[in-house]
Amino acid sequence: MAFLKSLYIHANFYYYLALVALCFLLAFWAPIFYAVAWIGVVVVSALLLSDLLAIYNPKKNIVAGRLLPERFSNSDKNPVSITIKNNYGLKVYLEVIDELPMQLQKRDFLHNVTLPAFGQYNFDYFVRPVERGEYTFGNLNIYVFSPLKIVKRKYQFQNAQMVKVYPSFIQMQKYDFLAISHNLTALGMKKIRRIGHTQEFEQIKEYVPGDDFRTINWKATAKKSHLMVNQYQDEKSQPIYSVIDTGRVMKMPFEGLKLLDYAINSTLAFSNVALKKHDKVGMVSFSKTIESFIPPVNKLTHLNQIIETLYNINTQFHDSDFGNLYAHLKRKAPHRGLMMLYTNFEHISALKRQLPYLLAISKQHLLVVVMFENTELSKLVLQDAEAIETIYQKTIAEKFQYEKRLMAKELNKHGIQTILTPPEKLTINTINKYLEIKARGLLQ
Repeated sequence: MAFLKSLYIHANFYYYLALVALCFLLAFWAPIFYAVAWIGVVVVSALLLSDLLAIYNPKKNIVAGRLLPERFSNSDKNPVSITIKNNYGLKVYLEVIDELPMQLQKRDFLHNVTLPAFGQYNFDYFVRPVERGEYTFGNLNIYVFSPLKIVKRKYQFQNAQMVKVYPSFIQMQKYDFLAISHNLTALGMKKIRRIGHTQEFEQIKEYVPGDDFRTINWKATAKKSHLMVNQYQDEKSQPIYSVIDTGRVMKMPFEGLKLLDYAINSTLAFSNVALKKHDKVGMVSFSKTIESFIPPVNKLTHLNQIIETLYNINTQFHDSDFGNLYAHLKRKAPHRGLMMLYTNFEHISALKRQLPYLLAISKQHLLVVVMFENTELSKLVLQDAEAIETIYQKTIAEKFQYEKRLMAKELNKHGIQTILTPPEKLTINTINKYLEIKARGLLQ
């Protein structure tokens, strides 16, 4: 039974049979073809037997394996490695078919390989998941046929391998590496001049050689008749929160990825940068209720808890309750901090319903509301309008874009900072805003 399950007939075999059948047919008019047909039967049978013996040699086989990373990075290209070893003493042809996870919705994977006798072949392919969660790979199927190409033998390897897809740690590492190498501008980071000292004032003391001349306090110097300088201490860690709206407005997809996952990926990269800046980093996710809350901590090991929490965010996309968010922050976040709120308002009326709660939060914290530009509408606006229908579509798209800008101005008018960004530039713009706030000392 195992033999029959692994046996497949190559298309060439049917071509040979068709030729033999044609010879038998022609034999009705030309008897000489009758002998040719039987010779063909013998030849095809001999080829079939030879191919079976070659492919099903019990001492020869194919060995293959699939190597997966410990985890995948959401929205990024992740490598999958395949290794194949040919233990046959002849050149073989392979068709490699990997059973990819259901979430990828890809059923046409095929990789053709030609392997010399006792040869080895390695190759990588890449998958781009757009959802967090567990991805299960099925069998690695390899169909082997010899140069005769009469039959194929099926090999199966690697039954059911599972890998978890986490928020984009590749994106996080990219910003982390460039931050260490002081090359953040390569990814679009702005260089922001720091205003004043980046440290907190501690006391006035007498000047000693080596003190920075820029810290001389001339008023105190005049009173004491000798040089006095301002002494500063390192700026204390400040609470930085990523507040993620997991409600209905964050379900909208762009390039296959939901706005929620853009926000989650950005939160991870942003939290890592803030920790490297020695700030305390916390996180809140909410919709109808508060789904998760992580108090701010300034230890790098704290990032693991954030990663696991972001990975496990699961929502039914209910309407979000900003009043509940305000009440929770009032209880759990008593100290002034930066609240980076990832949300999305599609209409000015929706913003005005939540504005009282946003204003209440902004009285205690520095609130930055992050909203998303609809890039599909932007493409529509740039199109040439020729037909009446296209003109209507373009006009409506421009109206929605204008309303987005109007919402940002409305928030700014009330002293709430905003980021209006395309989804693909979310992380860069969020980190830029954070660095700007730090440089201007707005959290003092």
